[in-house]
Order: sequence, then C-alpha cells, then structure tokens
Amino acid sequence: MNQLLKFEPILKEKIWGGTKLVTLLNKNSNQKNIGESWEISDVENDTSIVSNGELAGQNLKQLIEKHKGDLVGRKIYQHFGDKFPLLIKFIDAKEALSIQLHPNDELAKKRHNSFGKTEMWYVMQADKKANLIVGFQKEVTPKEYTYHLENKKLSDILNIDEVKKGDVYFIPTGRVHAIGAGVLLAEIQQTSDITYRIYDWDRPNPDGSFRDLHTEEARDAIDYSAKEDYKRTYVQQENTSTEVVSCPYFTTNILPLKGEITVSHVDKDSFVIYMCVAGEAIFKYQDQEEIISNGETILIPASIKEIQISSTENSEMLEVYIK
Repeated sequence: MNQLLKFEPILKEKIWGGTKLVTLLNKNSNQKNIGESWEISDVENDTSIVSNGELAGQNLKQLIEKHKGDLVGRKIYQHFGDKFPLLIKFIDAKEALSIQLHPNDELAKKRHNSFGKTEMWYVMQADKKANLIVGFQKEVTPKEYTYHLENKKLSDILNIDEVKKGDVYFIPTGRVHAIGAGVLLAEIQQTSDITYRIYDWDRPNPDGSFRDLHTEEARDAIDYSAKEDYKRTYVQQENTSTEVVSCPYFTTNILPLKGEITVSHVDKDSFVIYMCVAGEAIFKYQDQEEIISNGETILIPASIKEIQISSTENSEMLEVYIK
C-alpha cells in the first residue's frame, strides 16, 4: 500500500461542546456545540472515509479488508483482524464533561462485547484556570466513594489540575476523569465508545431530561487507588521524536518540527498516525505531498517505511503507533 491517507472528520454534537473545533481547528460546521472531531474511527456506524488521492471515498474498513497487514502491520492484523484498533479525536469542552471512567478489556468484553478504553490526552489550548480531573487525591474505599457521590461531594476527593498547552495525561481503564470547561485537546484511545458516567453536574438536556448515569456498572470498574503524579513529564527536542506515553495499546511521541527531516519507520510493524497539534507541515512520499495543518491528521500505512516531513514554521506533531 503506497498512499498517505487523510480522512473526512466525523463531527459530534455534544451538550458540552463549543466552537473551537471550527474557529481554531478549521472544521467545517455551522453548529455551535461541536464537542468532538473523530479523525480516524472504526467505531460501528462511524467508519472514517478517505478524503484524498486515488482511494478517496473508500472507508477504513474496506482498506483493512483489502490491504490487511500492509495497512496496519502484520502482528496488528493477526490480533485485531479487520478492526482498526485506535480511535483518534480532537475534543473541545466549552462546558465540563461528565465525571466518568471506562471499563477494562475483560469487563468490556463480558458486558458489551467491546474493547476497553485506555486513552491519553494532549492539551492543545486551555482557557485561564481551565482544569482536568484525573484520578483520586488519595486512595479511597468503595464506601467513601459512594458517600461522596451520593452527597454530591465527589470533587472533594478527586485530583483536579489546572492545565496549559503541552500537558499530557495518561488515562488507563478504571481511572475516574473529566475534561474541564475551556480545554481543547487531542485524544488517543482504544477503539471503544463505552463510557460509565458517574456524575453529570446535575445538568439537564435541552428538553429537560438528564443523561443516563451508570452508578452500579461503575462500582466494580473503578480504580480506587491514587498516584503521586498523573501528568506526564517530558523534554522536547526539535526534529526528534520523544516518547510520552507507551502502553500495550499505543505509543505516542511528541515531534517538534522546523525545516525538513526524513523519518524512518523500518523498526515498526505498525501504521503510524500523525496529529498536527501546532503549526503546519508537508508530508512527502514518492511523488505524493500532503499538507497537514493544526487540527488535522494523517495515517502512514505500515508498508511505507520512510517519509519526508518539512515545516517552515515551528510545528508540532503527535506520532502514534503500536509496538
């Protein structure tokens, strides 16, 4: 397979969504509450469609069925078959998202016939004093958790961090979390849309109804432990990929760009995804060139082992693959 792949964004209206995906990331929509842009998706009924080149109009599932390991990597195809293993998004929270968590693979398979949902966040922009909720301040018992939930005091035991551009958080399954109002971020996750919502700020829908909560389902899915530091630390180096998250489901590097570099993927048996989180860059392979601007995404098939990337400004990419 020898084409760099871009896809049509799948835009999702959300009760908490805003306008930054349109105004800052140039997504095409007249709606005022676009919360998510699904950049690469194989979620049922939301399969991404190619937007560029000779393959334009074909969907991701068709490509995997035809090209198999040449697209995703041999080991990945053996494990996942015709299912693309990651869901790639940009998220704009005008209002806070619900406090939630996701089940692990075992529980998700048993209850929903789905993968679990391990994910990570990269903050692209944050309003003044905007925050993220990630985990507990200290380890709690299920009884303590229930008391705080029932008395609307959950925030008292949760870890709440003010955030800025460049902050990275890893969210394994079971970890309670929420994106706060005023945060624009990139999200990388397993292909799953299973969420257990435990508190939604008593916020009504436009028709006066309330979104479902998953109080009972969540109890045995929660990780009640606490960590000393939920935010990932890293040091950027121009034109060099720096690993910020590595887990069995995906690896994500940060790649600051200036000028032109040649990137080799001969060491990988995996597709590679680049999410542009600042600036703009040109991706070249043979006679193909694709411009990727802030808020855009490109997929490099596993069969393509070397590309050139150039940027005339200070740009930044998230580089995502599976080890």
